[in-house]
Amino acid sequence: MPAPVNPFKAAIREDRFQLGLWVALASPYAAEVVSASGYDWLLIDGEHGPNDIPLLSAQVQAVMRSGSHPMVRLPCGEAWMIKQILDAGAQTLLIPMVESVEQAKALVKAVRYPPHGIRGVGAALGRASEFSRIGDYLQTANEQVCLLLQIESRAGLEALDDIASLEGVDGLFIGPSDLAADMGYLGQPGHPAVTAAITDAFQRIAKAGKASGIMTLDLGQAHIYRSLGASFMAIGTDVTLLVAATEKLRSDFISSESGSAKPVSGY
Repeated sequence: MPAPVNPFKAAIREDRFQLGLWVALASPYAAEVVSASGYDWLLIDGEHGPNDIPLLSAQVQAVMRSGSHPMVRLPCGEAWMIKQILDAGAQTLLIPMVESVEQAKALVKAVRYPPHGIRGVGAALGRASEFSRIGDYLQTANEQVCLLLQIESRAGLEALDDIASLEGVDGLFIGPSDLAADMGYLGQPGHPAVTAAITDAFQRIAKAGKASGIMTLDLGQAHIYRSLGASFMAIGTDVTLLVAATEKLRSDFISSESGSAKPVSGY
């Protein structure tokens, strides 16, 4: 029996747009709640979310039972982290702050078994092989791992063509917030100069035959990115949605009480 098919990797290879959402609450229970919302993929964030490997693993498990594909962003591209989260069952990884072809080559090796890479052979101990119940896991795992590299600096953009040309890199994800900061537009990911740089990057990624990804909290900007050819895109985060919903609920209640003669304490 081979390794499970990676539905996200299959979709981007077939140029089927994949809609996603960021998951950063660092809670398997919250991840499970969100996973039934109909998104194609959920990004479990280990870079800015307060996560470690066991907690990331638990969230992968929670999302795997749903129709959403669990993607993991590690805090950095350390080979030991990649090895552990792949063994825990993650199949799609997003690695932040990639700025050189040398770095990208090392990441390709980190997600592959020898002789094509350096991934340690220990999946029999983990969920990835169903605890050694998948007999052909070692022979088929490489094909089902999806490696996405995050380009979010001017240095990354300069190296983009060489990075995108690498076999084993399945997609490039543009980080608009960090890119904007590096370009001198801190807090302005929608600045015209940043959008122009993203437009150029998307065109170069498409020319290399790779998938292009991005995320935004602005639906207007999301439609722009989609029109530019984004292959996969996240349009929100669990954290910001929770903040918005709880504040709106309170505001709506207070507004509805404004005409009441009876004061409500605490306002």
